[in-house]
Amino acid sequence: MSKNKTLCDWVGSDPEMIKYHDEVWGRPEHDDRLLFEFLNLEGAQAGLSWSTVLKKINNYEAAFDNFEAKKIVKYDDKKVAELLQNAGIIRNKLKIFAVIQNAKAFLGIVEEFGSFDKYIWQFVGCKPIKNHFKVLGDYPAKTREAEIMSKDLLKRGFKFVGPTICYAFMQAVGMVNDHQVKCFRHTEV
Repeated sequence: MSKNKTLCDWVGSDPEMIKYHDEVWGRPEHDDRLLFEFLNLEGAQAGLSWSTVLKKINNYEAAFDNFEAKKIVKYDDKKVAELLQNAGIIRNKLKIFAVIQNAKAFLGIVEEFGSFDKYIWQFVGCKPIKNHFKVLGDYPAKTREAEIMSKDLLKRGFKFVGPTICYAFMQAVGMVNDHQVKCFRHTEV
């Protein structure tokens, strides 16, 4: 972890957030299952802080069968009721139903493109966009690429994938390198 190294201003002092920043955020991700997980976790974050979701990631992975889409598409009313009672996740009915719907849409994309990775990375020309932000005020809430991605995901049946959520997803999975210029991770990813 980043002991005595300069971090992005948004990180704060929470050890979990520091670890997430140092080891995950902004690192280019190409594993389909992890991409699916992050897209759904960003959707779960809507209206909340990332730290709220970050503290629940292990619970989410357990509750949603490690985000295995082929298992999630088989969820029935009993499973949904179980999820709605699970205090370890955000118990929002629309967000829970979104994960199930997103699993169906995800599998459709995998069938069409061969992998979700191949599909999703096309929105940035298959390589990370490297930004050079100096202060938090430089960060946009969304970008043209995120708007295009959002529109296409929605057309394919995804839920909770608005442009702001898509941009946060792009940041998390390294489709954009939004580590601030002063941050030690800016040159590493």
